[in-house]
Amino acid sequence: MKPEQIIDEQTLQWLLEKDNPSVRYFTLKQLSGKQEPEQEVMEARAEIMKSGVVPAILEKQSEEGFWGNRERFYSNKYAGTVWQLIILAGLGADPANEGIKKACEFILQYSQDPASHGFAVNGNLKNGGRQSEVIPCLTGNLVYSLQKLGYANDERVLKGIDWIVKYQRADDGIPNPPQGWPYDRFDICFGKHTCHMGVVKSLKALWAVPVEKRTTEIENKIKELCEYILLHHIYKKSHDTAKVSKPGWLKPGFPLMYQTDMLEILEILTGLNCRDSRMDDAINLLKAKQNMDKRWILENTFNGKMTEDIEQKGKPSKWITLKAATVLMKYAQ
Repeated sequence: MKPEQIIDEQTLQWLLEKDNPSVRYFTLKQLSGKQEPEQEVMEARAEIMKSGVVPAILEKQSEEGFWGNRERFYSNKYAGTVWQLIILAGLGADPANEGIKKACEFILQYSQDPASHGFAVNGNLKNGGRQSEVIPCLTGNLVYSLQKLGYANDERVLKGIDWIVKYQRADDGIPNPPQGWPYDRFDICFGKHTCHMGVVKSLKALWAVPVEKRTTEIENKIKELCEYILLHHIYKKSHDTAKVSKPGWLKPGFPLMYQTDMLEILEILTGLNCRDSRMDDAINLLKAKQNMDKRWILENTFNGKMTEDIEQKGKPSKWITLKAATVLMKYAQ
């Protein structure tokens, strides 16, 4: 399927407007078929760092590389350092930027557990992340974001990928979950039923690993996590697929922080070239959400809690439209 079979020319040109340089850049690559080093793409990428949300976020960064309170890099939702890295990665910020590098180094030193290499919600510069507070959704989010922000070959990030492969589970309700660290710390993350957000963010992190660098262990973990999601038909209860797991997952948003929704899940699965009949209900629901102007609405937002608002809830969204069109195009190929 081609983009023009999903969105009209007017909507495509809307996505290519220069007021949102990140959307323009990704639209050129994902819908218009252009790639770097084509001049138009390179110019769009450079503009991300000059106007819009990215430079506004970086202006609020401290000299040491963090945002807000140093210690509340996670708990300050959603203005702390963790959340800025997730947003900046999603917006396509330039890894060569010194502020980006400082932020990545800060979070690697402050949040990553030096023993297990997972990422914790609390820590310090001297000892790193607290091993007792390592959680899977944060580990997945940061491993994904750090790869996108220039740290894909960094040994610390590679060890973070190993943490996901070793510890991330995909249990759909089992009587006797594993014992010992990290499974005996947070029941919501590692109980009898694996946390959906942990699975999605971990799979997102593995999706970011280039195909040629995926080991057999990584490929097997990708298959395991994909099957868990497919068992739930993206957004349903696996033991009763007539029921929705969480109604909020049906309301596309951007950015999503530690939460997820059906659009993000479909974006990851189609990005991994996954096509399965158990995706069809979600695909059809996504199609049904397209309005008469061939666009999609921002239905969920953290505006008012972030350092910079992104689009308007209830209004046509360039981000949601770009992602939805990309998903539908890939799924039909």
